[in-house]
Amino acid sequence: MRLVTPDIGTIFWMLLMFIIVLVILKKFAWKPILNALRNREQSIEESLRSADKAKKEMEKLQADNEKIMAEARKVRDKMLKETKKSSENILGEAKNKAREESKKIIQSARVQIENEKDAAIADIRNQVAALSVEIAEKILQEKLKDDKAQQELMEKLLKDVKMN
Repeated sequence: MRLVTPDIGTIFWMLLMFIIVLVILKKFAWKPILNALRNREQSIEESLRSADKAKKEMEKLQADNEKIMAEARKVRDKMLKETKKSSENILGEAKNKAREESKKIIQSARVQIENEKDAAIADIRNQVAALSVEIAEKILQEKLKDDKAQQELMEKLLKDVKMN
């Protein structure tokens, strides 16, 4: 039973050894262990703070990125509207120019047709006059083949001239 119940001398020496080991540990090992624990705790706190800071920075960057994207969308939409408006203006101007040009072409064609019509009418008049003169000449030649008919015509014309 001696092993199960130690005597007082053994307890004293065990207690004395425990205190000596505790003092030695406190003097040489306790401070470095506590310093290491403090340093570890500080580095963990620092890491947590920098992680929070990085998280806040990321949220800020993400918000800035969303603002920039929204602004870029607005600019893109504005440019598309301006481009559409500009193309509509150009198309409208082209239509107006085409209408004006077609009116000018139609007017020019009308003038040309009128001129050609007038020329054709003048040409027909000249041809009718020439034909009339030819017909009259042939009729007169036919009527005036003999001398007696010529004499009668001359007398009749002279009477008409004297009466007027």
